[in-house]
Amino acid sequence: MSIYIQKKQEEINSIIEHFRKEISTIRTGRANPSVLDGIYVDSYGVKTPLNGLGNIGIADAQSLTVTPWDRNIMKDIERAISEANLGLGVVNDGDKIRLTVPRMTEEVRKEMVKKLNEKMEDSRIKVRKIRDEIKSDIEKAEKDKEIGEDDKFRFIKELDVEIGKLNDKIKELRDKKEVDVMTI
Repeated sequence: MSIYIQKKQEEINSIIEHFRKEISTIRTGRANPSVLDGIYVDSYGVKTPLNGLGNIGIADAQSLTVTPWDRNIMKDIERAISEANLGLGVVNDGDKIRLTVPRMTEEVRKEMVKKLNEKMEDSRIKVRKIRDEIKSDIEKAEKDKEIGEDDKFRFIKELDVEIGKLNDKIKELRDKKEVDVMTI
């Protein structure tokens, strides 16, 4: 791996991790606690992640439970989940909040796949941006006589191979998630 790719390796890895997090919030037909990852609750005057205020568990394939450590913030948690507009049924059981995941219709599944494709395209755009930055660094190094023309073409070819692998990884993650979304 060339030094030009290594310089951007952390950014490249962060794109994959960000994509993983993004698609984990896309709803499938089953209960999944990661759907609640982006929810922040305004409690005690501070916005706190939901998973920092209580236990999140899977009751069964179609429902989750949120058991807050402090019952005084039940209404705040309930409000935050409702306002997140995740399409979940929210029921306050007194000591915990039960979230039901409704069965997904074919239309909703297709809409989720469309969201999935949008997130994949956003990630690919970020990959292209990094590729362009690395390529311009290589071309600048050749222009400044730091590397020869042969090295420039070798580094660019290596860059294209690495970017191809990265795009394949993104597509693989997307395809796996699509199977989860479309499975009834």
